[in-house]
Amino acid sequence: TEEEKEKKKKKKKGGGGGGGGGGEEVEEEEPDESMLDWWSKYFASIETMKEQLRQQEAAAAEAEEKEEMEIGEGSKAQVKNKDKDKSKAPKDDKKKKQQPVPELPEKKNKQKIDELKVFNKELEAEFDNFEDWLHTFNLLRGKIGDNDDNATEEERIVGRFKGSMCVYKVPLPDDVTKEAGYDPTFGMFQGIPSNDPINVLVRVYIVRATDLHPADINGKADPYIAIKLGKTDIKDKENYISKQLNPVFGKSFDIEATFPMESMLTVAVYDWDLVGTDDLIGETKIDLENRFYSKHRATCGVSQTYSIHGYNTWRDPMKPSQILSKLCKEGKVDGPHFGPGGRVKVANRVFTGPTEIEDENGQKKPTDEHLALAVLRHWEDIPRAGCRLVPEHVETRPLLNPDKPGIEQ
Repeated sequence: TEEEKEKKKKKKKGGGGGGGGGGEEVEEEEPDESMLDWWSKYFASIETMKEQLRQQEAAAAEAEEKEEMEIGEGSKAQVKNKDKDKSKAPKDDKKKKQQPVPELPEKKNKQKIDELKVFNKELEAEFDNFEDWLHTFNLLRGKIGDNDDNATEEERIVGRFKGSMCVYKVPLPDDVTKEAGYDPTFGMFQGIPSNDPINVLVRVYIVRATDLHPADINGKADPYIAIKLGKTDIKDKENYISKQLNPVFGKSFDIEATFPMESMLTVAVYDWDLVGTDDLIGETKIDLENRFYSKHRATCGVSQTYSIHGYNTWRDPMKPSQILSKLCKEGKVDGPHFGPGGRVKVANRVFTGPTEIEDENGQKKPTDEHLALAVLRHWEDIPRAGCRLVPEHVETRPLLNPDKPGIEQ
């Protein structure tokens, strides 16, 4: 897209003078920083993801070749062929590697860009559906007449029960009490949020769609976004993207909602039509409540670095130190104890990190946020209460169409 080209140009400009002596490089960094934005971060992350996939494929291919070689040990001709293939493979690799050589300065630049995690699947698939304690059970209408026999399960749903069930022996075995750190008379359900309705602000970022199913005769589509949550129904019709199957939307939407009444967010892509009704290309449904209550903290991902200005500004309403104290309190974990020399102790672990932060004018101030963030990024190493926290990310979700069940659109 044009945007990508623009970005690349910018990046090259920023990194052009990096080849000289050490002094020059430092001067170059400054204007570079101001040219970066969220998209630079996103494209850098996509590159990293592609690179990882390439490496995985290469490793898989190599393993396969080894297997084949072992099988074909009997006939030497085969082995020789394999060797030829092998010598070919690195050559291909070299070709690939030779292309980016002239852009070395850009490579240096790349290291400086902070990245986010691009998941090539839904976030739920990565974190066990966020059912760490909140499970969803569908409540179905009973079958009455004959015509109800062939009704699908979807049509029979009249509500959802969300909750958790635990069965255990009383008195609790010692390992359970130790594991949970709880008062055994109350069992496993302590520290669970109250059941009162709560108001939340939901911010949906939609980056882009890829390989949309063509909806028009010309083999293209005119996609636009539609979002539904409770009573809110947004159709971004006037901003449709003409004749495009890989539209870059780059939009954000803010919606106010109340859990538990409004917790199922539907993001859909429609095809704009001048005549008649707009057709649904596909949609994806996200259970916001499970994300909100999950101990993986799937509200606003934890980014790699803490910064108060620039393209990397911290976006969570809570600062890292606040999140950390909250997690420690809820998990009955000792800490955090911030000590001198850039150290912080949580439970029996010590983490280190920088203790200063620069504001926009380059003034340095003392801060504990970097340290707190270091703990958050390794929260799964904390015994008992620890678990993986959702990183700053972009997720990729399949768009489905009820008329074509099970086929990605």
